Amino acid sequence: MDLNSVLRDSTDKMAKCHALLKEQFSGLRTGKASPALVENVSVVYYGAPTRLRDMANISTPEARLIVITPYDPSSLSDIEKGILAANIGITPMNDGRVIRVPIPELDEERRKEIVKVARRQAEDARVSVRNVRRDANDAIKALQKDGKISADERENSLARIQKDTDAAIAKIDSDLKAKEAEVMTV
Repeated sequence: MDLNSVLRDSTDKMAKCHALLKEQFSGLRTGKASPALVENVSVVYYGAPTRLRDMANISTPEARLIVITPYDPSSLSDIEKGILAANIGITPMNDGRVIRVPIPELDEERRKEIVKVARRQAEDARVSVRNVRRDANDAIKALQKDGKISADERENSLARIQKDTDAAIAKIDSDLKAKEAEVMTV
């Protein structure tokens, strides 16, 4: 492994940590309908767990309503069970052709719980970024110990890794602040 691959690898992993956090945030309820709220719900379909987005069309015709139209109408009850089992605080209504999911107003207590979940997810992402930094730093120090890079290259690389870490954590903090504002907006 050379220095460039260590740097490139750490940058990619930090970007993936941020992307995962954004995906997790998209699944948090904010009081308005969003397909992201249910698209990753796992539904047992013919004995196999399947993501809802792979077995149905999900749309939001109104600001507070999600409509799920399954590709296979016989899967309606499975989808309904999957949404209830996901425990995301919404109750589906099955009319025999589609599933309607009304999104209720969030009360203050529920908003605060969602913000706590978002903060926990953001902290997990920060820890992941720091773990990537630690692994990259260890790899760079090993390269210098093996004589593959000079002390100056090591110091410059460690500084670059720290700069990338600071930038990734700043993005995470920025996304968290935006998500908190979105959730707490009445």
